[in-house]
Amino acid sequence: MPVARVLVDGMPGDMVSVADRGFSYGDGLFETIRFVGGRAPLWARHMQRLQDSSARLRMPAPDAAQLWEEAAAVTQDMDDAVVRLTLTRGIGQRGYAPPASPVGTRVVAAFDMPSISPDVYVQGIRMRWCETRWAPQPLLAGMKHLNRLEQVMARAEWSDPDIADGVVLDLDGHVISATMANLFAVIDGVLVTPSLDRCGVAGVARAEVITTRPGTQLVEMSPSHLRQASEVFLSSSVRGILPVQAVGDTLYVPGPVTRALQQHWRGLGFPMEQA
Repeated sequence: MPVARVLVDGMPGDMVSVADRGFSYGDGLFETIRFVGGRAPLWARHMQRLQDSSARLRMPAPDAAQLWEEAAAVTQDMDDAVVRLTLTRGIGQRGYAPPASPVGTRVVAAFDMPSISPDVYVQGIRMRWCETRWAPQPLLAGMKHLNRLEQVMARAEWSDPDIADGVVLDLDGHVISATMANLFAVIDGVLVTPSLDRCGVAGVARAEVITTRPGTQLVEMSPSHLRQASEVFLSSSVRGILPVQAVGDTLYVPGPVTRALQQHWRGLGFPMEQA
């Protein structure tokens, strides 16, 4: 179990009430943020998603300044860290009805950045096709809410250490994402990424890529489209731009779009092995 520095509602500790709705119902949100040298280059995007998702769930709006102070406190003297911010609707009565005046729970935890082989950024990762499929739910689409059971079930499908992630489809057979990252492909010279208006998490790294490459198209992507791609890569706020060398039996070679976005990530201040 990784050792973490944790603040619960601003105080050192690692426990929340069993009556907290985040524990009981997954009633809350989280962000996973990479800090490098005391900076979080994608902080503004994380805060915007947290603000938008809180409004959609009718939860109290987050205090970004407070969250920054607490994130800075838990990452003090850490050169490269991952911070998880967890916001729940707080303690409530039994039953699904949300409290009329919720007082949210706030957990800010810092972990050491996991080790990633430099070869991953140069050669890419191998992926598989997942049998688990994402269920459509437009009310929750795009949000990083606390219920991650679909991801848990998908990731439980394999134990091969040579497989880094899996491609997940929705119930209609459209490509949605990896289990823990967003997916992009270059098809006929155009950068595309799956539309996430019915399910999936709209990552902040995905938003950065779309902004950086304004010609990116949001599409309904089939497995056959993905097999025709000339480049495939994943975007992750923690791991950055990860080239994909294979999905199942289909092989890819990291190309100029992937390399340009890796260079952009280095420009943001994220350390990545030169490709």
